[in-house]
Amino acid sequence: MIDNLGFFAAPARRICAAALAGVLAVTTAGSSHGQIPSGKGLPIIRDAEIEQLLREYMAPILKAAGLAQQNVQVVIVNHRTFNAFVVDGRRIFVNVGALIDSKTPNQIIGVLAHETGHIAGGHLARLRAELARAETAAIVGMLLGAGALVAGAKSGSSGVTQGAIASMSMHGEMIRRSLLGYQRTQEESADRAGVRFLSATGQSAKGMYETFVRFAQETMFISQGADPYTQSHPMARERVDALLAMGQATPYWDRVDSPELQLRHDMMRAKLVGFTDRPDSVARRYPLSDTSLPARYARAIAAYRHSDLRAALAQIDALVQAQPNNAYLHELKGQALLESGRAKEAIPPLRRAAALGPNAALIRILLGQALVAANDPRLLDEAISLLRIALAREPEVPDGYRQLAMAFGRKGENAQADLASAQAAFAAGEIKTARELAGRARLHFATGSPGWVKADDIYSYKPSSLSGARPN
Repeated sequence: MIDNLGFFAAPARRICAAALAGVLAVTTAGSSHGQIPSGKGLPIIRDAEIEQLLREYMAPILKAAGLAQQNVQVVIVNHRTFNAFVVDGRRIFVNVGALIDSKTPNQIIGVLAHETGHIAGGHLARLRAELARAETAAIVGMLLGAGALVAGAKSGSSGVTQGAIASMSMHGEMIRRSLLGYQRTQEESADRAGVRFLSATGQSAKGMYETFVRFAQETMFISQGADPYTQSHPMARERVDALLAMGQATPYWDRVDSPELQLRHDMMRAKLVGFTDRPDSVARRYPLSDTSLPARYARAIAAYRHSDLRAALAQIDALVQAQPNNAYLHELKGQALLESGRAKEAIPPLRRAAALGPNAALIRILLGQALVAANDPRLLDEAISLLRIALAREPEVPDGYRQLAMAFGRKGENAQADLASAQAAFAAGEIKTARELAGRARLHFATGSPGWVKADDIYSYKPSSLSGARPN
């Protein structure tokens, strides 16, 4: 019985998986400081400057949506397609391509408002319930069809057999169309909610409209003659027409972003290009004739990433002179020096960056790394203090725990070093290694002490797909 249910449920599960993938994306077509991780899962980029800007973009939207207390985070995915999606009620994933290709803050804010509409509407939970209902209906329909097939085979009637096959196929197609129709309704609802959030915060919906106009143009050819009832998103022309009408009905349609915000947005785009593109691509996008701050930023990053440290430092110093209170320019100088093996020289600019930067936990982790790499015993206590403070705010950064483990190891505090190594492995998803290290650390702490409790939490951890619980 179980095997039969598994066999017959498989097509329904494939339909459900395809439907879920479609509804999460806007388009229809962890590592810190701009580096690309080599671990499993999504290629995530962590960066203090970009994350701070995205938090500022999101804050008024979340407040308007009634989600200000939900700690919704924007996660940056290192992929050059223009896309954004949600998979739960806590995170909005945005591709690097969406950030680079959004020419104005308002355009990416519109995308974030749309995705917030999915979260505020509880669309993921509702979709899962709809998928469960669809799967049950698919299983029942397929079992009934299978029964008819058996009956036809026993009677020798080819007509009964063919009718059973047609019935099974029709039943699956009806379920698929029902799910896609449900998704279209959710997308339309997210569009309306996004416009409402933008209007409530005094922002224009024009950027959101411009983004979907672009989608309409990109999909115009492939959607010609398409059956609207087999699409997971509203048909492109209908969607942009509806957005235009909704957006123009608000009093903020012609409102534009401030020059200061536009500059920060352009600096973000330049930073991403500098870190993710080849030098020749950076040079084409930002030629020497372009003397703007974003262009100079991109070229400086490309220079340091490709072993021209002397030229990079000169360019970064010029940028610092132009914006002496920009924490992220000091951070860039420190990072360039640190990654070039000049850890002691990296410490002053990183200290300056940490002092200037709001919510600078990632910068403090980088500073802690420089303090450890300087190989000066007098700096270890400062490194440990900084790293602990930063990791309390950013508990899922493996590199922070690794630096903490090195600092404790150099001080001869092996139990603390093992605990930090276990936390690093756990944050990296290496659960088996984390448990082994935590078990070893637990033996050297007094039972019931804070270190013992943390080690025991990791050692006793049992993954649960339902609870999502994890040790602190």
